[in-house]
Amino acid sequence: MTGLCRKEYLELIPPTEDDSRSAQVRIFDALAKLKEPIQFSVKSLRQLSAICQTADWKITVSLSWDGSRWLITNLEAGDTTSVLYGLAVDLGSTTVVLQLVDCHTGKLLTQESVRNHQRDKGLEILSRIFYTKDRPDHLEELRQLTLKSILEGMETIKNRTNIDVYQCGSMVISGNNAMIHFLTGLDPLPIFASPYAVWADQLGFCPASDLELPLSCPVYLVPARANYLGGDIISGLMDVDIQEKEGIQAFFDVGTNGELVIGNRDFLLCGAGAAGPALEGEAVRTGMRAAKGAVTQVRLNHGEFSLTVLGNVPPAGICGSGIVDLLAELYLNGWVDNRGKLMPEMSDKIVWQPDEEEYAVCYGPKLWFYETDIQEFLKAKAAASTMVQILLQQIGLTVDDVENFYMAGAFGIHIHKESAVAIGMYPDIPPERIHQAGNTSLNGAVKLLLNRSLIEKIPDLLSRMTYVQFGAVENFLHEMVAATAIPHTNLEAYPTIEAARKLRMTENAAAKTSD
Repeated sequence: MTGLCRKEYLELIPPTEDDSRSAQVRIFDALAKLKEPIQFSVKSLRQLSAICQTADWKITVSLSWDGSRWLITNLEAGDTTSVLYGLAVDLGSTTVVLQLVDCHTGKLLTQESVRNHQRDKGLEILSRIFYTKDRPDHLEELRQLTLKSILEGMETIKNRTNIDVYQCGSMVISGNNAMIHFLTGLDPLPIFASPYAVWADQLGFCPASDLELPLSCPVYLVPARANYLGGDIISGLMDVDIQEKEGIQAFFDVGTNGELVIGNRDFLLCGAGAAGPALEGEAVRTGMRAAKGAVTQVRLNHGEFSLTVLGNVPPAGICGSGIVDLLAELYLNGWVDNRGKLMPEMSDKIVWQPDEEEYAVCYGPKLWFYETDIQEFLKAKAAASTMVQILLQQIGLTVDDVENFYMAGAFGIHIHKESAVAIGMYPDIPPERIHQAGNTSLNGAVKLLLNRSLIEKIPDLLSRMTYVQFGAVENFLHEMVAATAIPHTNLEAYPTIEAARKLRMTENAAAKTSD
């Protein structure tokens, strides 16, 4: 297996009057064993005179793959082949995550997450896109903020590890189309505007200098498939590998947006759409991201809430996984009906709020969850579940035909599967068929960093993917309305949930009678 970078230790014979080959040619000749094209960078050419003579012509050559050849990016005195690093980057709209990898062993050396400074110009991607509309100066601001985010992560890794990350032999960046457009300074408006033909979606290998990244190696930008189906999804497929499996698989990266791929080694059907910020804890009154003070888990036993809070501090709000738990517990205990309406007769914790003119449930000290919060979240979960339903309809399958569901993204990592099934976000299938795949965008970037042959498979992968525009599907809105119920208007599709609800309510009633 060959990665995107390598080092070769060479003991060269110095020039003589009988052998006056240039240092450049001597290195080319010594590297002929690689049997692949090789080119010097100008920087490495400038190093020849100093390095070769001081090292007595015993040198280490750093090579980085640029898509068609090995580029010599650095020369070092002596044998430094044991030291070879690469950087994988998940360029997320909220957070930028970087991993420093030992390219010899594949071992993760450290990981750093930094806030995406694009958020200074808008919390949502769409607001950032409109910020740049007809304003090249604003687009340049977004580009600089993107660079700032990546460089901040690199500098933190350098300070923590004492490893000069700017000498890494390779870098892979995975992100959605908007993030890559901002990074490269391309106008992102076509991502949102019809006919949705973006300016570029298969950038591949780029000189780091073109991106203003202080690296000698080329940077690989993972290609995208469509306006809303970006390189983060292609990278994710490299991780979960559903395109190589025989049985039908589903890969779903859910967050503010939802991206879905269903298929196997014979076909791949994909689509994407907005799910809404409610899934990540925003757009609800006491919602927050998964930070210190966030409620991440909720249980309701005998009329009392039990909360798990990040940082072991008093709860300050509730994040996406906590909201899924809360709604599941409210429904299973009969505190909310399948339309999302709170049932005040079930508990004195459900109180009419005169200022808002609606009911709310008190799930923690001074923390309320309102009926409108419930409706906002149900719309988001309905969008997510409807994407699955529509793609399956397009190929004449049902959830029973799907062997495995891979749930990716930060939301997919922390959500409790049973709760997601209870509210109808996930289908009512055995939990062992639902896999929490983690940050597949970053995982895939690491795999691409370490295995060049995977990059060579991407053009074929893209050609096999059939993209569905959900907005053009005739019954999409009808299916979405049906999915706004808890767990769904069609309760027959959720038999285990209805059985669990009846059992929980019977137990609660018996407990009240005994009291």
